[in-house]
Amino acid sequence: MKIDEKVEIKLQKIEEYIKDVERQNDQIKIRVLNEETIPHEEKVFSIIERHTEWINKGKAGVPVELGLRVCVLEEQHGFILHHMVMEKQTDDKVALPMVEEAKRRFPNLASCSFDKGFYTPENRAKLGGLIEGVILPKKGKVTGKDLELESSDEFIQERTKHAAVESAINALENHGLDRCPDHGIEGFKRYVALAVLGRNIQILGHIVQQKELKAEKRRQKVKKTWEEKRNQRVA
Repeated sequence: MKIDEKVEIKLQKIEEYIKDVERQNDQIKIRVLNEETIPHEEKVFSIIERHTEWINKGKAGVPVELGLRVCVLEEQHGFILHHMVMEKQTDDKVALPMVEEAKRRFPNLASCSFDKGFYTPENRAKLGGLIEGVILPKKGKVTGKDLELESSDEFIQERTKHAAVESAINALENHGLDRCPDHGIEGFKRYVALAVLGRNIQILGHIVQQKELKAEKRRQKVKKTWEEKRNQRVA
């Protein structure tokens, strides 16, 4: 890179920071002096990582977080089939795209379980056209056909399996995804993709390890049986 190009990049950065200062000054006047409310979409939560969002968790102890949402779709053996970095999106907006892409990659996908946050009547109807089993609890009070559906044995059984995806989320966080050291939105997406890849490799390694342990137990059992028979013959 030429020196002139480096100078140009630095000047652009300085201009961005000047705009940040001007915006923050304006917002301070609006909020503190005028006592007016600043629209959420006009707020900036990080001038370094501009994709940072204010996330309402709705959970006791951790009501809000600063970061970016990531949606994952995990299959029954623990492998993550698909993930999506949610830029200014809510759960109900990504339910259909997640299943569409997963179905395209894995045509045998037959059912999927969701949290209540993914529910809309339109989502339930469209997802029903893609997969056979749509386990999507309704938000709010459940009555009538919805109550009958969610009280069925099949629905309850599939919902009990849904908790497994929480372990996938915890595993991703425990292996580094709770904080991204990379920079920029592209760096964030790359880091998330690598974390998902790492998790899938870990699951694969665990399966291989368990198979080897079972094979070793079988070998030890056969060896023990053979030695017992040999000792009997000697006696």
